[in-house]
Amino acid sequence: MTPMAPVASGPRLRLFACFRRLATPQAGPLQLHTGASCAAKDHYDVLVLGGGSGGITMASRMKRKVGAENVAIVEPSERHFYQPIWTLVGAGAKQLSSSGRPTASVIPAGVEWIKAKVAELNPDKNCIHTDSGKEISYKYLIVALGIQLNYEKIKGLPEGFAHPKIGSNYSVKTVEKTWKALQDFKEGNAIFTFPNTPVKCAGAPQKIMYLSEAYFRKTGKRPKANIIFNTSLGAIFGVKKYADALLEIIRERDLTVNYKHNLIEVRADKQEAVFENLDKPGETQVISYEMLHVTPPMGPPDVIKTSPVADAAGWVDVDKETLQHRRYPNVFGIGDCTNLPTSKTAAAVAAQSGILDRTISLIMKNQTPVKKYDGYTSCPLVTGYNRVILAEFDYNSQPLETFPFDQSKERLSMYLMKADLMPFLYWNMMLRGYWGGPAFLRKLFHLGMS
Repeated sequence: MTPMAPVASGPRLRLFACFRRLATPQAGPLQLHTGASCAAKDHYDVLVLGGGSGGITMASRMKRKVGAENVAIVEPSERHFYQPIWTLVGAGAKQLSSSGRPTASVIPAGVEWIKAKVAELNPDKNCIHTDSGKEISYKYLIVALGIQLNYEKIKGLPEGFAHPKIGSNYSVKTVEKTWKALQDFKEGNAIFTFPNTPVKCAGAPQKIMYLSEAYFRKTGKRPKANIIFNTSLGAIFGVKKYADALLEIIRERDLTVNYKHNLIEVRADKQEAVFENLDKPGETQVISYEMLHVTPPMGPPDVIKTSPVADAAGWVDVDKETLQHRRYPNVFGIGDCTNLPTSKTAAAVAAQSGILDRTISLIMKNQTPVKKYDGYTSCPLVTGYNRVILAEFDYNSQPLETFPFDQSKERLSMYLMKADLMPFLYWNMMLRGYWGGPAFLRKLFHLGMS
C-alpha cells in the first residue's frame, strides 16, 4: 500500500503537488484521482459529504488542519436544523423557528459550500459526482450524510399527514402537527410508535408520550386519554438502569406498552392505525386513534446503499474505534450514516468528532490512529415539561455518566440542560469544532471516585 504524503498547504505547494500527481503512474486505492480537475477548483484536500451536525463539525475541525480553502462541504439544504429540540417543539415547549438557521451561517468561514446533492461515490478514483453532473476529487473524504426517513414504507404515508390528529417529531414538515394533535385531543387513544428499523435518537418516540401525558394532566384531559406505546422492540430501553426507571414511570402513570408491535399502515381518513405482531407473523391489529405520533422507518441514504463504501446493510463501513473506513484508508464516516454499533444521536456525533479529528491528523502524518471511540452516546429522556433522565452509555450498553449523581432519577437540572444548555453548546461550540463531548467533565467530576 502506498503511504499518503502529508497534506500540502499554500498555492505553490498545491500546484507542485498537482503536477507531481499528473507525472506519477497511478496505482492502488490511495492514489489520488487526477486529470483536468486539478486545473479547476474541483479538487479538495478534505471533502465533506453532508452539512448536518457531523459534516459542519468536521469541516470546522479540518479547516484548522489544512486551511479553509482546501475544504468543501456538499449539502443541498438552505437551512440547518438542531433536531434534538423537535421533541419539545412537538410538545409546545419550544418554537420550531428556534431550531433552524440558514446553512450559510453555519458553514465555516472560507470553506467552500457546494450546494448540491451527492449522486455517486467513487472511492476507487477518489471522487464523487453531484446531481448537477459535477465531478469533485479529494485527498480525504468524510461521509456525514445522516439517516434517511422512509415514511413511504408505511402504507398511507406520507399523504396521511394531510389529515388532522397525526404528527411526527422527526420531520420539519410534521413536527408542528404533533402539537396541533395534542391541543385538539378530546378523548380516546393517543398512540405512539417505534418502527422495526434503526432510528436516530431512539428515546424520542417515547419522550413525546411522556410529554403528551403531562399535557393531558395539565389540561384536565388525562382521565379521557388511553395512552399506548407500540414498539417493535422487545424492551423499553437498551440500558437496564434507565429501562428500570422508565418502567417505573410507565407503571405510575398508567401507560400501556405493547412490545413487538410494528406500524404498517395508517388510515388517516378513518383515524385507524394497523400494526403487525412481530412475534406472530401474519397477525395484525387495527386500533382507532384520537392522536397518532409516527416514528418513521429509517435507513441509510440511497446514495450510500449503492456505493462501494457501504456494508451489507447499506451503512458506511467504518472501524468502530477509529471511524476510518475498513477498505478505503482515506475515507471516514461519522454519525447516523455509519454502522457504528451505538445509538444515533447528536451527542454521539460530538464524541465521534474528537476521535475522528485525531484519527485523520495521524493518518495525514502517515501514523497509526491511537485514539479509540468507546461508543459514548447520550439520550436525555424527557419525562415531563420540567424533568429529564439523562441516559449516557457506551458500546456495551453500560452507563457512562458525566455527573457524580444517579442520572436515572428525573431531574429539573437535566431538563434545563436539555432545553437550554445543549442548544447553546451545539450552535456555539460543537459546530465550530470545539466540543468533543463531556469526557473531560466526567473525569473532573469523578476525581477521587472509584
